[in-house]
Amino acid sequence: MRSLQERFEKDRRFNASEEELLGFYQKMLLIRRFEEKAGQLYGLGLIGGFCHLYIGQEAVAVGLQSALNEGKDSVITGYRDHGHMLAYGIDPKIIMAELTGREAGISRGKGGSMHMFSTEHAFYGGHGIVGAQVSLGGGLAFAHKYNEDGGLCMAYFGDGAANQGQVYETMNMASLWGLPIIFVVENNQYAMGTSVKRSSAETEFYRRGTAFRIPGMEVNGMDVLEVHQAARIAVEHVRGGNGPVLMELNTYRYRGHSMSDPAKYRTREEVQGVREKSDPIEMAKAELLKLGVSEDRLKDIEKDIRTSVAEAADFAEKSPEPAPSELYTDVLVGTY
Repeated sequence: MRSLQERFEKDRRFNASEEELLGFYQKMLLIRRFEEKAGQLYGLGLIGGFCHLYIGQEAVAVGLQSALNEGKDSVITGYRDHGHMLAYGIDPKIIMAELTGREAGISRGKGGSMHMFSTEHAFYGGHGIVGAQVSLGGGLAFAHKYNEDGGLCMAYFGDGAANQGQVYETMNMASLWGLPIIFVVENNQYAMGTSVKRSSAETEFYRRGTAFRIPGMEVNGMDVLEVHQAARIAVEHVRGGNGPVLMELNTYRYRGHSMSDPAKYRTREEVQGVREKSDPIEMAKAELLKLGVSEDRLKDIEKDIRTSVAEAADFAEKSPEPAPSELYTDVLVGTY
């Protein structure tokens, strides 16, 4: 049960080349600036409904999904989903258009912030029912095994969803059937607003697969190099036909649970302390400077990303809303 963790402990950080680390940095920075812009658009009333931002957790999606085969390996998550789509290389324009409910959105404006999909990219949502995506992830993993396509499923859920019964029913089946699935707990410490220590008897989530003979891994989710190294080990294990893995990524979200959450359950000093000591983007930036990447080059990357995000927002605002007739389409699946 500890074999993967022991292997990981021997060498916890990926030895990235300058090009690889720049790629991680750019994707994390894109997610950060995109989410900041989404927060602004929400404040302006251009995004309606719920909106759950990923600010602070960027290293998790980028570090993990950079170890997957885009478009082949399935990814499924809960309703904090924008970052995972960006990490999988999906165009920020169509994601922002979806956030604003436009026809050009990736789900044609019908999914909004919480329910985005792209079967083309093997991204299956975006789910509002807490923990339900884990059961669906089990189904995706079963399909990979049944079709013998060599793919695997990465199913994300949070520390709050980790107490849902359907999560463990899926773990049981996944272990019994040897399904190619990586269960990822994004432990951002507060679920919807209650700290882990107040809501969970077992706070070390990576141990929770033990009853089902699923090996666990505990990872610092604020360090993209550590996340990627752990992901490589987990993917190799699952891809080799050895059954599922459970990964706990200890991370931290800077904003509240959603845009409507004032986050009064923690102090500003706590949040600022994490920003100053453990910010994933600043940590990657420091590593790049050590590798000899110039400040000017990093400034150019920042400028290009801000331009890209501004273009995505402009594209979304100028795109038309879905026609009224679209209310009647995509309601039922016509063929299987």
